[in-house]
Amino acid sequence: MQTIETESFTDTTFDRTFDEGMALVEETARYLDGKGREEARVLPRKAAMLYAGESMRVTTRLMQAASWLLVQRAVRDGDMDQSDAMNDRYRLGSREICLGSCAEDVDPLPGELKDLLVRSDSLYRRIARLDDILFGEGEAPVAGARGQQDALAQAFGAAQ
Repeated sequence: MQTIETESFTDTTFDRTFDEGMALVEETARYLDGKGREEARVLPRKAAMLYAGESMRVTTRLMQAASWLLVQRAVRDGDMDQSDAMNDRYRLGSREICLGSCAEDVDPLPGELKDLLVRSDSLYRRIARLDDILFGEGEAPVAGARGQQDALAQAFGAAQ
């Protein structure tokens, strides 16, 4: 009985994270292609450069997160072997860029971009923790779907 509860929790939590990630990708794309582009045009030169750099950081975070989530969904759905997902090319990347903080004060940036920066950072950090738990160095993951579900349950704090 405990296994079913853990599996249900893990699937629900993963699905929520997946949906949140994909929705944030879409929201960010709409903003950067529309309102954000207009807001960037009226910024002073220094703030416009900051905007360009930080919008690239948001985009990098979200593309890395979306890619990782799609791979994990493929593993969960049986379309990809977990051993393949452990390959470095499928792991969460660009950590130095995505986890880095801006060297400048972001106050001059539009509020919506600052919000996207915070939310994309939160999502990326959660996924980085999951990646570390699932594929972290020092301990071999349990093979198969059961091992992945156990690791996800551990990452999201479910009792096993």
